[in-house]
Amino acid sequence: MPDRYQRYPGIGGGAVRLSAVIITKNVAQDLPQCLASLDFVDEIVVLDSGSSDQTLALAEAAGAKVFQSQGWPGFGPQRQLAQQHAQGEWLFWIDADEVVTPELKAAILAAIEDSTPGVVYRANRLSDFFGRFIKTSGWYPDRIVRLYRRSEYRYDDALVHEKVACQGAKVKDLPGHLLHYTTGDFTSYLQKSVRYANDWAEGKAKRGKKAGLLSACLHGLAAFLRKFVLQRGFLDGKHGFLLAMFTAHYAFNKYAALWIKSRR
Repeated sequence: MPDRYQRYPGIGGGAVRLSAVIITKNVAQDLPQCLASLDFVDEIVVLDSGSSDQTLALAEAAGAKVFQSQGWPGFGPQRQLAQQHAQGEWLFWIDADEVVTPELKAAILAAIEDSTPGVVYRANRLSDFFGRFIKTSGWYPDRIVRLYRRSEYRYDDALVHEKVACQGAKVKDLPGHLLHYTTGDFTSYLQKSVRYANDWAEGKAKRGKKAGLLSACLHGLAAFLRKFVLQRGFLDGKHGFLLAMFTAHYAFNKYAALWIKSRR
């Protein structure tokens, strides 16, 4: 076990106050820098859904507690399963392609000293898009609840675009950034986008929703105009244009997939 974990009581045995929780599948390329930024937690819990690369080996080598799930229930249910494996009083959720900055680390440690019940904390993600951190296009600020008491809250049941179910909670913002390296290579980014679109369509189809191809086209066009014009993606130049195009493609795929599923 790496020496850098020995000073944290939960890793070496004893009370676990703060657990970092990650759900994974074939994220060996991103996982090392994510794990390296978690040197302040008491335990790291990884729930994997069938990796075929070095993801599990990397997690185990870093001292994480690794678990495996059967099948893929969707993002919300998978996070619920992962939460069951955590022992910490507090949970900090992080994805494998994210990195905690020193300022955010200090803010998290300060937050868990607060004993007030019914409080959740939002991290501010700063996302990289093929080599450029994007501060337009509705991508920034990107505040998302990631820190809460394990006994009080959990994620909702959404198959994609899941959120922490924390209605009625007091929401506080954490200083610092959660760096989000959302794009690895072109192929993996497109594969992830298609998977998200399919999961979204699956969830809608199960609730009896339908869509047409014209609707798919219109949603794609609207997504491009919103990102590039209304949300000023043009200020990020070529990266902003590419982001708007990918967003339009994703929107089209969602409704096209729903059209296909509704015809079965």
